[in-house]
Amino acid sequence: MKDILSVSGFENEYIKANDYDLVCLSHLRWNFVYQRPQHLLSRFAKTRRVFFFEEPIYSDEPTKLEITSGEDNLFVVVPHISNTNKEAGKVEQIQREMLDRLVRAEQIKDFVLWFNTPTAFGFASHLKPRAIVYDCMDELSAFKFAPPELLSNEKRLLEKAALVFTGGQSLYEAKKNRHERVYAFPSSIDTAHFRQARNIKKDPADQKSIASPKLGYCGVIDERIDISLLAEMADLRPEWQFVMIGPVVKIKEEDLPRRANIHYLGGKDYKELPKYMAGWNIALMPFAINESTKFISPTKTPEYLAAGKPVVSTPIRDVVRPYGEMNLVHIASTAQEFVAACEKALRENSEEKTKQADEFLAQTSWDKTFSEMANLIDEVVGKRTKASIA
Repeated sequence: MKDILSVSGFENEYIKANDYDLVCLSHLRWNFVYQRPQHLLSRFAKTRRVFFFEEPIYSDEPTKLEITSGEDNLFVVVPHISNTNKEAGKVEQIQREMLDRLVRAEQIKDFVLWFNTPTAFGFASHLKPRAIVYDCMDELSAFKFAPPELLSNEKRLLEKAALVFTGGQSLYEAKKNRHERVYAFPSSIDTAHFRQARNIKKDPADQKSIASPKLGYCGVIDERIDISLLAEMADLRPEWQFVMIGPVVKIKEEDLPRRANIHYLGGKDYKELPKYMAGWNIALMPFAINESTKFISPTKTPEYLAAGKPVVSTPIRDVVRPYGEMNLVHIASTAQEFVAACEKALRENSEEKTKQADEFLAQTSWDKTFSEMANLIDEVVGKRTKASIA
């Protein structure tokens, strides 16, 4: 099938990597929402080549592999697969061939294979890296439209991985007995970035016309958001304005609650988020309590706190522990409890709360998380020789 494969959009110019390349196989788009993979892999890319291999994009166009240069030594690799090949069941075979072609063309010989999704193990299990890292960000098997082979692939991946990182404490507890080297790395924070919100006085144009008080949310809007809870809160307090920032994924736009006081502003660039948060009176995390949220560790928890905002959340385990237990975040289950918690948050001493949050956030950062992960990888790579993961 090599005749249908092509490489486009990439010029072979890069800084020689130190020690090893890093090949990441991810279910996320690099240019979608800036989150955990972007924070970590952009730091790895300062000292080595990083290839971020995404899930396929399907279209009626010919099958091809598109590679574009990002920051530093980062390269975003996007398989474009024709619908004809998808219907013929050739997707995994094509991905394997594309990955092999990438390895040959870019002479990726000494590398660490980093999985964000076990699904990719199906087409990458034949590679021979120095080590395999499984960064288990979420329990993807619980998400809507999860591939049926995900759990079996995860079992195989755990057998071959040298290291397993988890995106939160609850996920660590679920995985710790399945591998001998599992490490919890909960959501971290770029404090300086979000602290900018404390000094911004001017609202962005599309938020400027929205009256106060503003209660805001930023992040992906999908099955993890309790849209019924949002609607009920909006009905209970029609004078409050609910600002929802983020792309709508895996749920239908027409299923979103529509009220005069609910404002959907769409996705925003990571750099813009502090400008929006600056205008909020309260930051919200109205997550549904279901299988898809059982193990999540929302990055927005520390981001909201760094922005200096009172935070109200549903009882997500990794929010209750430690944020709720330390009284850094208000926890509420029902719409009535949410409204009561928001009213309390509007009355409380914000300076004292912010000081307490700052002391807690000073203990963590993406730089610290990256450094600890990199040290663990260096330790493993130093002890291992190239070995097959077949």
